[in-house]
Amino acid sequence: MFKHIIILIATVVVSAFAHHLNGAPHVASARLKGGDVDGNITFTQLDDNKVRVQGTIIGLTPGQYGFHVHEKGDLSNGCASTGAHYNPENQPHGHPDDKERHVGDLGNVEFDANNIATIDFVDSLLSLEGDHNIIGRAVVLHERADDFGRTNHPDSRKTGNAGGRVACGVIGIQDPVYYTYIWSGASRTSSTFIILLTLVLFLY
Repeated sequence: MFKHIIILIATVVVSAFAHHLNGAPHVASARLKGGDVDGNITFTQLDDNKVRVQGTIIGLTPGQYGFHVHEKGDLSNGCASTGAHYNPENQPHGHPDDKERHVGDLGNVEFDANNIATIDFVDSLLSLEGDHNIIGRAVVLHERADDFGRTNHPDSRKTGNAGGRVACGVIGIQDPVYYTYIWSGASRTSSTFIILLTLVLFLY
């Protein structure tokens, strides 16, 4: 009986520890660079499985410009090598509020009279974990406004006809630095700990 109680307590403690790690803050960031354009973007995983996107970009004339997450974090050929919009569900291009859209479709950012764009919105499809994980991919700023797939242009339902890529950056883990490794390690450690404890107690 005593052995079973010890095992139960150990299981509860380890599970609580793993749950605590799973609830840790999770933030990623990207530095956008390209020509005269420079910016910093942060992506924060929220408790409701949405992601808050915040940042500031400078360097473009007043107006709206397409803003997307692309599938590859490959800058070996500049922004051209970041691939297409991140689209793991194979959906048509659309507005951020559309039911059918690329995961990477983040709409437009708007530059003011001082050539500055301030970004702060929440997206329901982006994620910093799981199937829609954007860490290691790229965020890209385009040369024109995104039409959200609403026009007859042949590129409208593919890219929003937002034109070329003027700046980009790779999305990387910001905080906590060891989040992914701690969490995956905790799962393995928890299982190993419980198995060893069980063997010791039964051999006792």
